Amino acid sequence: MASLRKHLDRFLDKRAAAIPRAELSEEERLVLAGQWGDFSLAYSTAVQDNLSYFGDKRGYIAFRTKMGQHYALGDPVADPANHPRLIRSLADIGGDPWFVQISRNTAEILSSLGYKINRMGVDTHLALPGHDFSGKQNQTVRHSERWLAKQGFTLSEQPLNSEHLVEIERLSEKWRATRIIRRREMTFLNRPFSPVLGTGMRRFVLHDPDGNLVAMLDFDPLSRNGKAFGYTTAFKRKVPGATPHAEIGLTKFAVDCFRLEGASTVTLGLSPLADIQPSGFDESRFWRSMFQRGYHSSLVNRYRFNVQGQAAFKRRFHGTEEPTYIAFRKGTVLQMTALLRLLKIV
Repeated sequence: MASLRKHLDRFLDKRAAAIPRAELSEEERLVLAGQWGDFSLAYSTAVQDNLSYFGDKRGYIAFRTKMGQHYALGDPVADPANHPRLIRSLADIGGDPWFVQISRNTAEILSSLGYKINRMGVDTHLALPGHDFSGKQNQTVRHSERWLAKQGFTLSEQPLNSEHLVEIERLSEKWRATRIIRRREMTFLNRPFSPVLGTGMRRFVLHDPDGNLVAMLDFDPLSRNGKAFGYTTAFKRKVPGATPHAEIGLTKFAVDCFRLEGASTVTLGLSPLADIQPSGFDESRFWRSMFQRGYHSSLVNRYRFNVQGQAAFKRRFHGTEEPTYIAFRKGTVLQMTALLRLLKIV
């Protein structure tokens, strides 16, 4: 059956609208992400395997193709003045490509081109230095950090050239064994985990009183004009049975470190299907309803992806929930199925 799907995918992909690929090296993409990568997915678009790129050395839109349908990932990584040109060009030649996890600015451009715009979730932003975990609403977050300290846990940042890669890999394997879908990692909106940190990434770790690794957090940089001004959560791992305080306390520790360094923003990443409301654009009522049902579905949360748990964890930090959008012209069930297959959810 898997072989048949692969043959069908190749057949359909050959029939897809031809999009000229920009031949950009990873180094060139990282330079562009360092200049214009001010959104949560920017760094990932530059380093994720199996992506294609539309644009040129001035900027790009990352995309992948599945079942003959093209899917653009995030906003353009380019000078904002060039966003309309890039988006219009890709929409014109790409055979009605979808645009996934985009900002409101990109959504406005696509809406003017006749696209339907639906909300697909929220991205939680912590604005620094103002967000300092003070006040009653953040009491449980502060308690987690204090609890870990009292119990003898150690929170620290792991250096870029750390020699503890085997330990990190083992932690990731243990964590994967607890996932709803264990055999494969999600792709596209996420990239596969690597124990080796990429350029500009940051890693924070939690060890128990005996020195055993309990949890880790990796962050991608948010950059503008060649300098990182903030960070976004890229990967989270913890051992099975870890205290609930582990992930909360480690997140607070990392955000506090970024604040002391002068960072202005930390984003906790996408909470898919959370807070689905009318988008304010022409949209698909059908997919709005399906997204809302998906979020509340016990079957989805139990057997596919715990979207409610993702949202509940991020809401503990009381940040600002910025809507993210998905855009399409037709929005057929077959196209959505192809996207879910691309994400490796089905």
